[in-house]
Parts: sequence; structure tokens; C-alpha cells
Amino acid sequence: MRVGCHRELLLLLLLVVGMPASLAASQPQQQRTWPVPYRRFDYRPKTDPYCQARYTFCPTGCPIPVMKDEDVIEVYRLQAPVWEFKYGDLLGHLNIMHDAVGFKSSLTGKNYTMEWYELFQLGNCTFPHLRPDMDAPFWCNQGAACFYEGIDDVHWKENGTLVLVTTISGTMFNQMAKWVQYDNETGIYYETWTVRASPDKHAVVWFESYECSKFILRTYQKLADLGAIFNKIKTNYTSITLFTGEPIYLGNETSIFGPLGNKTVAGAIRDFYYPFKPPQSVEEFFLNVLKIVDQVVLNHQFYLFYNLDYWLLPMKSPYIKITYEEISLPNEDNRRVGL
Repeated sequence: MRVGCHRELLLLLLLVVGMPASLAASQPQQQRTWPVPYRRFDYRPKTDPYCQARYTFCPTGCPIPVMKDEDVIEVYRLQAPVWEFKYGDLLGHLNIMHDAVGFKSSLTGKNYTMEWYELFQLGNCTFPHLRPDMDAPFWCNQGAACFYEGIDDVHWKENGTLVLVTTISGTMFNQMAKWVQYDNETGIYYETWTVRASPDKHAVVWFESYECSKFILRTYQKLADLGAIFNKIKTNYTSITLFTGEPIYLGNETSIFGPLGNKTVAGAIRDFYYPFKPPQSVEEFFLNVLKIVDQVVLNHQFYLFYNLDYWLLPMKSPYIKITYEEISLPNEDNRRVGL
């Protein structure tokens, strides 16, 4: 099985279509903490051989070097349109951006890039595979940090951003590197969606996304905790947000798809995800588009997979939105980024 680009096209369709009505659904809910805390794990499991990517994850990756304590290292904010290698600056016009961080050693003159992204492309982190030999949807949704030598100036400058944000010592860099290892081994699943009650600034956030920009924000905060002083510059980040009433908890894989599971809920989840399977032909692609419109736009439901649990989202206006919001660098308002 090879993962093609059609899943990304189906995801892009969902982002630009929008959903015009809310779902009237309710059931008793136990008291919960919002947003639902992102779950961390004791270690990163091996990936299943079924998960295969069209584009290799971190193909030129290298270990994070140990810097000399007296080194002075420049830290750069890097940003470029998602899938720029395939679609150029197309998604940049929609403010769908990918974030990374760059480092330059004054002692060695070497440059490095660090980013966090999907092991098996964005479509697979957002929607599962429906395998004929398995009742439950099968997810290839791990994400991880990638560190490699060099900064591709053209890639980041041409349609995006390459700007100095702070300067740190070699000691601070080495401390950050230890944190990156912990963060990478315990935060292993990519979460595409931010889920909120409304676009209002103070609205309840039901779920936080866990993707490239969140990793960069966590990295900046860690550097600030270590003593880095950031330049006062404007920084914006992409968020793909769903708007819903209070989410309805459905259960995990065992409680829904296991021998004693809920067959009705299991069937509804499989039906929802079916149109997002990788299409085998152009004709099937357009048939899937129609099914997505029928399920998402007309039925006004969205099934979210988060922390290995399934949730039903009762969608409401404006349903889905891509935002490019300004988030201050750590020293400007001392705001700490969670997760």
C-alpha cells in the first residue's frame, strides 16, 4: 500500500467547502476538563509496516549535535506554504503554512533545521484507513521531530519567512536538545484539528491541535525558560479549526469496535471515514467528493479521533475555518504554550 496525494486533496476540499448547519444531538455528558489534555506516552511505539509514505520522513536527518558551551547560536523562525514542493505557493495564499526553526553556530558556521511533522503525510494523520481485515479504522498518524544540517534559504525565503528571533548559548542549545528528545518520545500522535465553541476570542477550546506550529511554539517557550530573550517581531501561525457545541464522547477502539462494542456507532464512524480513503481512480475521487459533501455538509456531523478516543462533534456556524493568527513570542507577554 502506497499513500498517494489524493487524501491531501480530499482534506483540502473539506477545508474550503465549509459546513452550513448544526446537528441537533445530545446525550448525558460527564464533567470534563476542556480542552481535553493531549495525552503523552512513556515511549514511541514502532510503526506498523502497513503505513507507507509516498515521501520519506526526514530523509537527511541527523543527530542533534552537542555544542560547545561558549558557542553563540542564532535562532531563526522558518515558515513556508504546506506542500510547497508539490503546489508551490498555492496554499500560501490560503495561509496554510508549515513552521520550523533554524540554528546557526558562530564557532563552526554550520546551519541546522528542526521541524516536526507527519511520518506518513497529512492526510493519514487526519483520516484513517478502512482495512477489510479489521473492524476498527486503522490510523497512520504518528508525528515526530526532524533535525538535519543546513537551512534551505530559497525554500523558506521565496514564499515564506526566514528571520532571526533570538540568540542563545551552546549550553542553552544542549539543554534544549535534551528537552526535544523527551518531547519527541512522549508526544507521538499528530492532531490536525483545533476544536472551539465559536470564533470568539474567549470561546471554550474543546481540543487543541498538535502539529508543526505547536512544536515550534513549545520550542520557543523552552528557550525562553532557559533564558533566551526574543526579538519583538510579529509571528503568525496557521490553525485549522472546527466549531461545535459540546463534543459527545463515544469511546475508544475496544468499547466501540470490540466484541461487546456498539455496532451502530461503529458503523456510523466507518461510514463517515469511508469517502476519505485513498481513491484508486479519477472517477472514484469525484464520487468520494460527493460522499463527503453528503456526510459532512448535509448530515452536519464530524467524528474526531483524539487521544485514541472517538468523539462526535455537533457542528455549528461557521463550522470550519482556516485562521492565520498572531501569537506573541514568549518574552512579549510571558504566555506559556501548553501541551
